[in-house]
Amino acid sequence: EVERFVVGWPTNWDDSPTHGTVIAEKGIALLAKHFPQIPIVKVDERYTSKLAKDAMLEMGLKKKDRRDKKIVDEIAATILLQDYLRSIQGT
Repeated sequence: EVERFVVGWPTNWDDSPTHGTVIAEKGIALLAKHFPQIPIVKVDERYTSKLAKDAMLEMGLKKKDRRDKKIVDEIAATILLQDYLRSIQGT
């Protein structure tokens, strides 16, 4: 059973919205409409792409793969979720 949705929340370094913020807002609105009983948690995703690229370098991935936005986004999403789960441990 789904307890909550964890959504990456894109902002600039100064907390102002990015082009991705509008996309995230639309996704959150759809989730809220279709699953009104499930809470939605927004998680700051500012550093996750950088962390993903660093992890890819450490894993020895080829430069071509490190430039693949889909792979970067998948690893960044994993990092975001891991950080969120760590933050709620013990609560």
